[in-house]
Amino acid sequence: MKYLLILNINPDVLAALTEAEQQAIFAGHEKFMAATKESGEFHSTVALAEPAKSAVVKVRNGVPAVTDGPFVESKEFLGGYYLVDVASAERAYELAALIPDAGIEGLGVEVRAVEFSEGL
Repeated sequence: MKYLLILNINPDVLAALTEAEQQAIFAGHEKFMAATKESGEFHSTVALAEPAKSAVVKVRNGVPAVTDGPFVESKEFLGGYYLVDVASAERAYELAALIPDAGIEGLGVEVRAVEFSEGL
C-alpha cells in the first residue's frame, strides 16, 4: 500500500537551527532516500518551493484570475513529500520516524494512506 509522508515546514523553526543542524537534516534525507531505495519501498519524492513563489488560480464566471499566494493563516506550509510503497501503516510510521524532520521540535511528518492514484 502506498503512503504519503508529508513534510510540513515551519521556516521559523528551520531558521533557529545552526548551520550544522541544517546540514544534518539534508544528510538525513539523503540517507533516508538511499535506505528506502535499497529496501524497494521508495516510490518518489518532491520538494516544493516556499509559498512566496507560488500562485493561486481561480476561475469565476468563466474568467481565470491568477494571484500571489497562497496566503494561509499558518506558519507551516507543505514543503514536500515522500511517496512510499510499504506492507503496512506501521512500516510507514517506522519510515516517517527516520526522516530528520520528525526529530525536530516544532516539525513532524504526517503519514497519510493513498486512497487512489493514477499513473503511479
